[in-house]
Amino acid sequence: IHRLAFLRRARGLGFSIEDCRALMALYRDRSRASHDVREIAKAHIDVIEEKLAELHSMRTTLQKLVHACHGDDRPDCPILEEMAGKA
Repeated sequence: IHRLAFLRRARGLGFSIEDCRALMALYRDRSRASHDVREIAKAHIDVIEEKLAELHSMRTTLQKLVHACHGDDRPDCPILEEMAGKA
């Protein structure tokens, strides 16, 4: 049960299955170096930062498209045109 709770918390922090395996192996290894655990966590922070940058870019693009769309009864829609590669 303790290992499952460990894995649930690790997955809750967004660690990949592979990272979870590595972290679990380090958790079980009493001769581990905390440096190894820290490096996995730091690499995961880099992944999170990259995802945040991508999400920020997507939000900016969508905000511009929503602003450009009249949202009325006309069929033309800049949002759909962008998705179709016509913008």
